[in-house]
Amino acid sequence: MSQLLPDDQQQLEREVTPPELYFSRRKLLQGAVLAGTLVATGGIYRAASHSEEEKVSSEGVIEQLARPDQFSASALGPSDELTPEETIINYNNFYEFTTSKQGVARLARDFRTDGWSIKIDGLVDKPQTISLDDLMSLGPVEERIYRMRCVEAWSIVVPWAGIPLHRLLEKVQPQSTAKYVAFETLFDPVRMPNQNSGVLDWPYLEGLRLDEAMHPLTLLATGLYGKAMPPQDGAPVRLVIPWKYGFKGIKSIVRISLTATEPVSTWNRMAPYEYGFYANVNPEVPHPRWSQATEQRLGEFGRRDTLMFNGYGEQVASLYEGMNLEVNF
Repeated sequence: MSQLLPDDQQQLEREVTPPELYFSRRKLLQGAVLAGTLVATGGIYRAASHSEEEKVSSEGVIEQLARPDQFSASALGPSDELTPEETIINYNNFYEFTTSKQGVARLARDFRTDGWSIKIDGLVDKPQTISLDDLMSLGPVEERIYRMRCVEAWSIVVPWAGIPLHRLLEKVQPQSTAKYVAFETLFDPVRMPNQNSGVLDWPYLEGLRLDEAMHPLTLLATGLYGKAMPPQDGAPVRLVIPWKYGFKGIKSIVRISLTATEPVSTWNRMAPYEYGFYANVNPEVPHPRWSQATEQRLGEFGRRDTLMFNGYGEQVASLYEGMNLEVNF
């Protein structure tokens, strides 16, 4: 669908360069060419315009899904309606397959996750490698309906399913010197063909402070809309931190390491002046190339104000007490 924007937003749409195109300029001399990219705050209005043959559906119903009241739709604002499943699974960033949000579902369709395992190591007393079944055995799989805010100023409301990360970290017993948690995506250019490109430095890496990782809101998501996680959304397991920008939600995780020092995160390494380590949703701190004060909720007309910590301030603001969130962005 199309959307008429206010004059200031039309100007912003013309001026903002999407990050994938912006950083590709550094790669042009190496032969990396990007095509079909979208303007960061524009182009999103066509998310539902796929032809029938391009659309991808999700499969694999999750049985015995727990639905705690504190994470239900009623816990969100009255205007936070669920984003349609078809939109969520057909509009997404997953650079390991493509820089096209609207093409990733088709290109990731055949991604297989049989025999998947996650290595947990570093500053823990009980390092181990676990299967997805091991992860699921840590407790009931919970459905949690969270707002998700992309750094590109669009947003969705997603019914994720998964296991709170703190359950896994408690199992491996962090040592007293552990202060951070580092995450790593699968590196397999055969199965993830865009890893053959120079768009990013592979594999994709992310990190959290240990107290952020242990927070009850932080989720290892294994599904959405009551079904197994689709490949294009990070199968079989991804990170969800609802008060941070979406790029912190690393997909297809194969390794979790506890460290004493702040770990490398991919976008922070690519452009530390644009993408901070913390990446907390903050409408008062603009991205250097666009405002973060408002957002476009996919499927809606008009824009809405962005909430501090994406609306989760009551739960997480204490984590950053005394910190300057403009410096530690």
